[in-house]
Amino acid sequence: MRPRLLDLFCGAGGAARGYQLAGFHVIGVDIAPQPNYAGDEFIRANALDVLADTRFVSGFQAVHASPTCQTRSRATAWRGRRENHPDLLTPTLRLLSRLPAPWVVENVPEAAWDGTMRADWLLCGTQFGLPIRRHRVFQAGGWASFQLLPPCTCYRNPQLLRFVHKSERAYADAMGCTWMSKFEARQAIPPAYTRFIGEQLLAHLEAVVA
Repeated sequence: MRPRLLDLFCGAGGAARGYQLAGFHVIGVDIAPQPNYAGDEFIRANALDVLADTRFVSGFQAVHASPTCQTRSRATAWRGRRENHPDLLTPTLRLLSRLPAPWVVENVPEAAWDGTMRADWLLCGTQFGLPIRRHRVFQAGGWASFQLLPPCTCYRNPQLLRFVHKSERAYADAMGCTWMSKFEARQAIPPAYTRFIGEQLLAHLEAVVA
């Protein structure tokens, strides 16, 4: 039986697909309907309310959270709209820190630059052979068996596919998010990122059981 992983703020499931490929049974939670969700099961609910339900969360072997990043993203700052978005990362980290199960939280690099979260991994598409630059940071809690990758090469590669609205479909496909719409892919991460982390997380869980 595959271990159960709770996927909070799941969107269409870029993270979920990676964890599935690593060997997890993934249950997603999002406040909005997600008809294209790639995970095994979907629950429409407020992710923070679900995370605060310790009895429910205890039924999972691991938790992943991708709270929305608009309060820290440079793209939102450039548009002058940061104040229109709530800070979901801070309460998510606070609730995750209380869990006995191992967890992973993902966000934009700015969340590590401002000290809100720790960057145990800073991942980019070029580290996985993807023709894109898409930096995301990940912090782990409740486990500490980390495999790192060589630094990305995106700054030395002018031929990478750029994220621009006229080529969003091509960018989504290049991320490996072929099943979701180009609009859903705006908030997604390449499944390769969470497959890489998920394989390490699964090894940790297996070692604990052994």
